[in-house]
Amino acid sequence: MGLYNNRIVVKVGTSTLTNDAGKSDLRATDRLVCTLADIHNMGYEVILVSSGAIAVGRNKLGMHSKPDSMRMKQAAAAVGQCSLMYLYDKFFGDYDKTVAQILLNAEDIEQEEKKENLTNTFNALLEMGVIPIVNENDSVSYTEIESEDRLFGDNDMLSSVVAVLCRAKRLVILSDIDGFYDSDPRLHPNARLIEKIDCIDDSVYSLAGGAGSRRGTGGMRTKLQAAQLATSQGIDTIVTNGKRPEALYDIIRGGQAGTLFTGKN
Repeated sequence: MGLYNNRIVVKVGTSTLTNDAGKSDLRATDRLVCTLADIHNMGYEVILVSSGAIAVGRNKLGMHSKPDSMRMKQAAAAVGQCSLMYLYDKFFGDYDKTVAQILLNAEDIEQEEKKENLTNTFNALLEMGVIPIVNENDSVSYTEIESEDRLFGDNDMLSSVVAVLCRAKRLVILSDIDGFYDSDPRLHPNARLIEKIDCIDDSVYSLAGGAGSRRGTGGMRTKLQAAQLATSQGIDTIVTNGKRPEALYDIIRGGQAGTLFTGKN
């Protein structure tokens, strides 16, 4: 079956939703929501995959450092998810948009019956003009928090899986840098942004560093893995800076913003 040309999945990471103090960045959240709502008004079906529950929960619970035990991480996720959805509901509501929450773990994707039900739910919501907001179910899915070989990896892979499930034409991964570089721009001032990559091979992976922001856990390698899955299904994947959500306008018009990984025909 083909892709929906007007369907777009946008993934936003913890580093975009929080400020340097680790608290919710309300202005950045509002700008992102305003842009997504405006794109929705232009006739696009929008799915938002959002990280940030543990970071937001940690702040609300007054934790001064990242929780190190499983039970405290899951407690922070449970509190944070509630706060995160409250913020999204409020901001999207300001732009007259209805949102829905979908929490996933690996088993939801691996079992065929669950996967089919999940796809039907997405399609029903999108048909009604609702914007689904997706996150890992961290409060119960311990494997996604702790495993070194996590399926979703800070929601980069989750966003790719959602894009494939929903047969979206585009996947946009909002990062804390402008795109994919030939070296780490934080360490190398002369690092060059690569605007287009047609094939994700070993040479491309060799350019990817480790984890990115100290507030998130997903580095460029997980974004490459997500892009590789999505592009293999024909989905154009773009990595761009989450602090400039207006780049989404350029993307839907086919313009240049960040790094484009082209979907295979």
